[in-house]
Amino acid sequence: MSKRLAFLRRRTAPQMDPSSVLNALAAAVLVIDEAGQIQQVNTAAESLFESSAAHLCGMGLAELLPGDCPLFGLIEQARHGATSVSEYGVTLDSPRTGYRTMDIQASPLVELAGCVVVSLHEQSIALKIGQQLTHRNSARSVTAMAAMLAHEVKNPLSGIRGAAQLLEQNCSPEDRTLTQLICDESDRIVALVNRMEVFSDKQPIERAAVNIHRVLEHVRRVAQAGFGRHIRFVENYDPSLPAVLGNRDQLIQVFLNLVKNAAEAAPAEGGEVVLSTAYQHGVRLAVPGSHSRMHLPLIVSVQDNGQGIPEDLRAHLFDPFVTSKVSGTGLGLALVAKIVGDHGGVIEFDSQPRRTIFRVMLPMVQDEEVL
Repeated sequence: MSKRLAFLRRRTAPQMDPSSVLNALAAAVLVIDEAGQIQQVNTAAESLFESSAAHLCGMGLAELLPGDCPLFGLIEQARHGATSVSEYGVTLDSPRTGYRTMDIQASPLVELAGCVVVSLHEQSIALKIGQQLTHRNSARSVTAMAAMLAHEVKNPLSGIRGAAQLLEQNCSPEDRTLTQLICDESDRIVALVNRMEVFSDKQPIERAAVNIHRVLEHVRRVAQAGFGRHIRFVENYDPSLPAVLGNRDQLIQVFLNLVKNAAEAAPAEGGEVVLSTAYQHGVRLAVPGSHSRMHLPLIVSVQDNGQGIPEDLRAHLFDPFVTSKVSGTGLGLALVAKIVGDHGGVIEFDSQPRRTIFRVMLPMVQDEEVL
């Protein structure tokens, strides 16, 4: 009886479309024929190459990637060796993909002579989560430091400043210059501590449905009216995106910081900042203290055409007091990392000369009033 039931279940089970299975994969999958042309792609491959399946199919792989890309050698090995080959940490670097580190597997398609199935899995998907934990730890260290400074530094400074003002009443004009210096330097340190106090706010943020394009439009207007007057702004938005689950004011602060950094990094002549939004599948982040996972399908990118981030700063870019600016405090990106972390999101960056991109991944809401 059990065998008959199993047989009936198999007969009545819904038929699955193979393409829907491929599209559910987080890895980019391509089928390459003997002539090097793309015959089939999944949704992840469309995202990787920033183009639709209709446009990619029939295109030569050499039109998408430079000729010295290691992927071509792997495809030839799989095709002529009639066996699967894998390579880890392969660099893809092209205008379509940007600079990415991938794990690649190439397998011959036995049913179709000369065809090879290529699977590309971006290493940074896993690294993003680890990096985000590092960014959150950096934000926590600033939080503790801000609370300590507010108590241990601001209070004594007010006493020092008051004493300097008392001395100023009875000192000579020459000495008055020194007392004024004490007051000015005390005020400067207090201002720095005040900027850090934002990290010590432990109140849960109030979140609602936010139209991210309205946020970006507001940021662009602010930038063009001030620090970004010399910059050409390009907007590549996906108008079908759902709303972001977030705090509008804090999101404005995040992207205002990122756009300001991009505008300052861009060249004085020919400077360009590209603002982009997109939807992605498959990235989830574990919520600390629970078994649930938050889906992060919304990507907001800020790209500039500056010289890139110095190599020695990249590993600690979101740490407090890390900056390449002469007059910078190094708190801007630390604050960005904190706010993005408070939203349950992830921030990452890719940097090379003439192309630096910061990507912020955020959760979404549905069927809500959008701000």
